[in-house]
Amino acid sequence: MRLGPSDKGRVRLAGDTVVKPRAKVRRKVERPRLHKVILVNDDFTPREFVVKVLKAEFRVTQDQAYAIMITAHRRGVCVVAVYARDIAETKATRATDAGRAAGYPLLFTTEPEE
Repeated sequence: MRLGPSDKGRVRLAGDTVVKPRAKVRRKVERPRLHKVILVNDDFTPREFVVKVLKAEFRVTQDQAYAIMITAHRRGVCVVAVYARDIAETKATRATDAGRAAGYPLLFTTEPEE
């Protein structure tokens, strides 16, 4: 059996079976939803300790950590950073646990970014 002009794009297999190749399907991969890590102000945790935790857990400079801490102090909360959900939750938990281990009510939370 010969393939004719109407069989363009088809492949002849052994025997008389003619199979048209499958169309390529491109899947659009959706980016993971990002979450904000938020520092919540309290009146008991020393400023120096908050700066120390921010530098250690979030890898920010001394000046950046101080600015984040002062913003949370003045406004009540401050967004520290934005990550994928699992990373944001891990960092918030570790930073909060560092405060608890030192006996302070330091609190970091997460929420989805809009």
